[in-house]
Amino acid sequence: MERPSLRPDRPRYPNQPPHFIEVIPNSCPECPQKAPFGGLICLGFLNLKCKWPSLSGDPMSCPRALILDLDGTLLSDEGVIHPHTRSALHRIHQEGVRVMVATGRSEQSAAPAVDDLGIHLPTIIYNGAALWCPKDRQLIRERLIEADHLDVILDFAHAEDLMPVVMCADTKKAFTARPEVLKFPLHDMNNIKVVSESDLRLEKPIRLSVFSQRHENAADFADEIRQIHDSDAYMTWFPLNLLPELRNSPLKVVDIQPACEGKKEALIYLEEKEGIRPEEVVAIGDAPNDIPMVTEAGLGIAMGNAMDELKEVADRIIGDNASGTIGDLVDELWPAST
Repeated sequence: MERPSLRPDRPRYPNQPPHFIEVIPNSCPECPQKAPFGGLICLGFLNLKCKWPSLSGDPMSCPRALILDLDGTLLSDEGVIHPHTRSALHRIHQEGVRVMVATGRSEQSAAPAVDDLGIHLPTIIYNGAALWCPKDRQLIRERLIEADHLDVILDFAHAEDLMPVVMCADTKKAFTARPEVLKFPLHDMNNIKVVSESDLRLEKPIRLSVFSQRHENAADFADEIRQIHDSDAYMTWFPLNLLPELRNSPLKVVDIQPACEGKKEALIYLEEKEGIRPEEVVAIGDAPNDIPMVTEAGLGIAMGNAMDELKEVADRIIGDNASGTIGDLVDELWPAST
């Protein structure tokens, strides 16, 4: 859905939660329904297209799906789901709302959190490079890095004294030709097997992660890789010390996945398989790799602890991941019947 621009210098809604525009907090003349989201004004009052389909004549009265990131969003820094959030998510799941997880984790790493949530719908993993069924423990679909692309990056990593690790979804294993990488705790990677570089090139990975000690900035590190790797691979990057369990890590990482739409793949799946349009979806995240789904969903939410890059493009900012703020939002958007 094409979104109206309220300011010519910013194509998104002003970042002013919980009210985007203080005109009429609950309703507008052209849309008799009460405006949702704790006072998000219906844009019909401004003779623009309504932000939410239900306010512009669509029979849908509330969003039909919710997509959640894991780390820093659904999970606290201790890896725990808040009880209120868990209860609220189960309630709307039972009412027919599709509650979907989209994460950069592998299926092996995502499984404990998804099992703990207890809602086993198809899950986006590897930042959109694969779709996993937690109920059957099977990949529904996956994309693989092409051999020539793998060779280019491994050559670069060897020349620049970097530490590459390939992850293979089918074997659920990670491999490296650099044993020194094992000295560092690495998020989402366990039981890394050291192999020869020639053997490493024979793998068919779903992700190639390249770690660096010498780079001060993860974005600059990613730019270097882009310069030698001009494919349409989907790349994400961050310093490992952003992760609560790795606060003292000196490493920066660039994750290279096959060409895909990132976490927007969750929206694509919902539309293709469930008939749920992107404008009928709420997406919540905390990091730049959540931008593809947050900007394309009908309502894009940034956590209070989110990185600035995401906050700048989100429709709304809620509380942090230590609280039950997601549960509060769920109760607001999908009120429980009394």
